[in-house]
Amino acid sequence: MRKLPDSVSVFLSANRIAVAGVSRDPNHYANAIFRRLRDTGHDVVPVNPHAAELEGVPCYPDLMNIPGEVDSLMVATPPDAAFSLVRQCGQRGIKQVWFHRSIGAGSVSQDAVEEAKAKGITCLVGGCPLMYCEPVDVFHRCMRVVLHWRHRAP
Repeated sequence: MRKLPDSVSVFLSANRIAVAGVSRDPNHYANAIFRRLRDTGHDVVPVNPHAAELEGVPCYPDLMNIPGEVDSLMVATPPDAAFSLVRQCGQRGIKQVWFHRSIGAGSVSQDAVEEAKAKGITCLVGGCPLMYCEPVDVFHRCMRVVLHWRHRAP
């Protein structure tokens, strides 16, 4: 296993991670991220304003309604939802945000990234935990190489 980038290591060491964008469609990429984080021992909370339960656990409409502490946020939503999520991070004291992105724009909103930086929130932009949480499948190993080469991953 390769050494994790420091930013990824810190993100993955969080006690509780919210994943925004988990879908009622179990084949959605946000659900894969949610499951991998859960399966690698993380306390993970799904966020979707249109569902009360996803992946067999309670789901919350936004970050403000999640009971208890949340340490980090994985954004796997359309980019136009990212700014509001970052604002909620500021209100909740969440200090780490990872914006999913593979080849296209993904969940990255430049306004959201700038807002996060202005609030002192650490941003990881691009890629996703599937590129780092062992076991990493061949596709995500290749994506890690490609995205690092294109400077589009932490």
